[in-house]
Amino acid sequence: MSLSLRYAALSDVGRVRKDNQDSGFASERLLVIADGVGGAARGDIASSTAVQILRRLDAPPPEDLLEALAGAIHRAHDRIAELVDDDPELEGTSTTVTAALFDGNRIGVGHIGDSRGYLLRDGELSQLTKDHTFVQGLIDEGRITEDEARVHPHRNLILRAVDGVHETDPDLFLLELAPGDRVLLCSDGCSGVLDNDRLTDILSTGTVDYAVVELIRASLEAGSSDNITCVVADVVETDAAVDEETVAATATGPMLVGAAAEQPRRAGATSKSFFRGHRSGDTGELEPVPGSDPDSVDPEELRYAPRPPRRFVWLRRLAVLVVLGLVVWLLGAMAYNWTQDQYYVAADGENVAIYQGVQADLPGITLTSVYETTDIELDTLPDFRADQVRGGISADGREDAEGIVDRLQGFVRICPEPEPTPTPTPTPTATERPRGDRPGGDRPGGDRTQRPSVTPSPSPTPSPTPTPTPSPTEAPENCVEATS
Repeated sequence: MSLSLRYAALSDVGRVRKDNQDSGFASERLLVIADGVGGAARGDIASSTAVQILRRLDAPPPEDLLEALAGAIHRAHDRIAELVDDDPELEGTSTTVTAALFDGNRIGVGHIGDSRGYLLRDGELSQLTKDHTFVQGLIDEGRITEDEARVHPHRNLILRAVDGVHETDPDLFLLELAPGDRVLLCSDGCSGVLDNDRLTDILSTGTVDYAVVELIRASLEAGSSDNITCVVADVVETDAAVDEETVAATATGPMLVGAAAEQPRRAGATSKSFFRGHRSGDTGELEPVPGSDPDSVDPEELRYAPRPPRRFVWLRRLAVLVVLGLVVWLLGAMAYNWTQDQYYVAADGENVAIYQGVQADLPGITLTSVYETTDIELDTLPDFRADQVRGGISADGREDAEGIVDRLQGFVRICPEPEPTPTPTPTPTATERPRGDRPGGDRPGGDRTQRPSVTPSPSPTPSPTPTPTPSPTEAPENCVEATS
């Protein structure tokens, strides 16, 4: 099913501004709204430049809608930069851009700034775009509500725009359309004062011509102090019956409004015809309200705080790198000094040692060193204590580390002293006397009569007292000699 657009566009200078810095465009294929920012820096030039470049997309739709939109917005950025180079007084000018490119079934949307896009479908209004503003950031953070944002003192401060200085970064997305949909693009002169309920009420009735007129009238009655520009388009089936409104829209052709149309401040016949029959006349017919102080700063100049062009970018980047390097070096030095105030006990080869630093190394950086190696050998400690030392024992300082070493000293295995054992000595036995020595034996002239002989018993020989001699006692494999 092929769809087509019925459209209307209208822009009004409002009751306060001296000139209109909004621009708008509407056709069967393209809808654009641009709100110029800059005050004395001529925001009207920025908005009209953007619209004039974007309207070149009013042709048979390209294959990639989003790429075409992004390219057109970037070309507008480049053109504004050229204008500022030719006329330095334009420095600080910028513009919002919200554009919808139609291909017969869907629209591609490109958006930057605080102009808005809405979709009314089945009586429900949804906001398609998201404001790039300071107050929107507060809303996202939950610090203020939508209603509070409408009266916030910085509600008009935008953070992103097409300014010819900073790279464009538009939001880009696709949206499928359906018959009966109504699309609204408007500047913040309208969306800043009319809430969603009021917008829904206006968009739900009447034709697109009625809608743009009523939106501007309602915005003025709500107290809008800005330029007001609205573009409204209905989505219809191409094969639908052609009525008088469709014929009139086709005869009108593309509509260019606001600063881009280079209209005089007083509204022409087109604006008057739109307002005919409504309670409020075209405010372009009214004299602008003079400022109380001609030397005062136009609030529009403060809406988008322009930043100076980027010059000496490489010097700034170098300075940033130097500062970052100094900060990193300072933090690294502080961290290293902290590590050198740390101590722990661990193994140094086969001995227990006190280390200064932390048990961690960074690539190319050593964070620990041996502070003192003790004479305690790991083999002389119980297995559990030795494993603790090998894994490292944290300390709360040098004194604590020395205390840990002292406690480990108490676990060292001491070799036992040898104990004396008695050694037995041989005991002497009694010897028998020879016969010739017996009393009454054969002597010359002696009595040969056999006499009984008595053999004396040997006298007991006292046994010697055993002399103690040291005998080695078996010692553990790994121990240390006790010191006297």
